[in-house]
Amino acid sequence: MTPKNARMAALVLAVTLAGATRLVEAQRPRFVHTPPPAGALWLKGNTHTHTTNSDGDTPPEQVAQWYKRHKYDWLVLSDHNVFTDPRTLASLMDSTFLLIPGEEVTTAFKSAQVHVNALDITRVIAAPKDTSLLTTVQATIDAIRAERAIPHINHPNFRWSIDTTVLWRMKNDRLIEIHNGHPLVHNDGGGESAGLEEAWDALLTRGKKIYGISVDDAHHFQGEFASDRANPGRGWVVVRTPRREGRAIVEALDAGQFYASSGPVLDDITVTDATLSLRIRRDGDFKYTTQFIGDNGRILAVNRTLTPSYTLTGNETYVRARVIDSGGRVAWVQPVFTTRFVERAR
Repeated sequence: MTPKNARMAALVLAVTLAGATRLVEAQRPRFVHTPPPAGALWLKGNTHTHTTNSDGDTPPEQVAQWYKRHKYDWLVLSDHNVFTDPRTLASLMDSTFLLIPGEEVTTAFKSAQVHVNALDITRVIAAPKDTSLLTTVQATIDAIRAERAIPHINHPNFRWSIDTTVLWRMKNDRLIEIHNGHPLVHNDGGGESAGLEEAWDALLTRGKKIYGISVDDAHHFQGEFASDRANPGRGWVVVRTPRREGRAIVEALDAGQFYASSGPVLDDITVTDATLSLRIRRDGDFKYTTQFIGDNGRILAVNRTLTPSYTLTGNETYVRARVIDSGGRVAWVQPVFTTRFVERAR
């Protein structure tokens, strides 16, 4: 080969390799993300709790005082088929604590219980009835959306009422409880029924964009705090929002801009095109294990530092994280979807 031909061959090879590299880069998944607004706030709150206006044991004012005293930034009073107007509790609201109007829209189909919370309502939303479990749940979601409120499906495993098949077919819903502090809701599943995290991953893997809420579903503020009672403080969400205002908070929830927790506190969550990173706040001498989770609930990586990070490797459609402290409490980071994720029609 002449020197001229050798130079030409080298040039062709270089161009070919560059093109192949660009093709690989184009095909490599990237996280779909929007940087948080400047000055965004992390605000802790609970979307599901009860008072004597339905089946709780304590009046609304005292319930709200419990959460304010325990440093929550906001609260939804979600009594069954009751609208508790926050204006009646205006004396409790200030620059540190906000009440967001809500309702647990409560209905049923035969023995199956259908409970869907409505966040940021202006009046009571009538609980619908329909001809099947599927259409009853959907009618409830639709009634909530019609009021410009935000729905979240409560405790699907309560009385084993709503399975993954029904959850998959729901439309216009973005939020589902994956942890509920009530002792009768079977978060972990049992027998042939999936646990709520397992159901969540099944929905995500099939192509449903849905986010996981943690709540306490408190009913019992009086007397003993015990594992067989529905006491407050067992689950919450921390929302990243541009403003300390009810509508901004619930819209951030609906967009997945939050993490859920039963204990661990995160100081930050950062997403770039290729990396999901966390900063965990140390509590005393607790230690932490972070699991990064992808399709079908598969654990992609494990990290035991306070600054865990995961970098995309090439096949992921979503990545979420579970932070477990040495006391067994958990924080759930919402799924971050990649360019490989395809939202499926149902």
